Amino acid sequence: MLLGIIADTHDNLGAIDAALEIFRDQGVELVIHAGDLISPFAAAKFSDYQGRFKAVFGNNDGERRGLSKVVQGFEGEINDFVEFEVGGRKIAVYHGTLAGVERSLVESGRYSVVVCGHSHTPEVKYVGETQLINPGEACGYLTGKKTLVLLDTLRMVAETLEF
Repeated sequence: MLLGIIADTHDNLGAIDAALEIFRDQGVELVIHAGDLISPFAAAKFSDYQGRFKAVFGNNDGERRGLSKVVQGFEGEINDFVEFEVGGRKIAVYHGTLAGVERSLVESGRYSVVVCGHSHTPEVKYVGETQLINPGEACGYLTGKKTLVLLDTLRMVAETLEF
């Protein structure tokens, strides 16, 4: 399965549209948002996507009730922490606000993949048997670069794209 991983969109609607276009073109079946959507209207942009949607709250997501209502309205999932299995691979998603939690998830050995955001810096690396993925920032506000990650869960190959 091909996953599209994005984080830190910070209400940048143009960046969300551009990322969704890439996901459509690549045939992404599941979009993972690793936090800091910010507003319900930004979350609503994902409602038209044909694939599934899973997200976590970030430290800047103050309107949690509104975000939950919008995401649940298009049958997506959003919470502080999300874990699920795809093709026998267990995946954990956490925004990354607390580095100790991120480290514990990675070092636990329970997950094939741990996805985090928060730092706005893209990173794909293995820690033992666990692949740690941070897609960087989709908004481009801090680094000037809009990035996302495509993850092929069959081959366990992750590719960072600048868009």
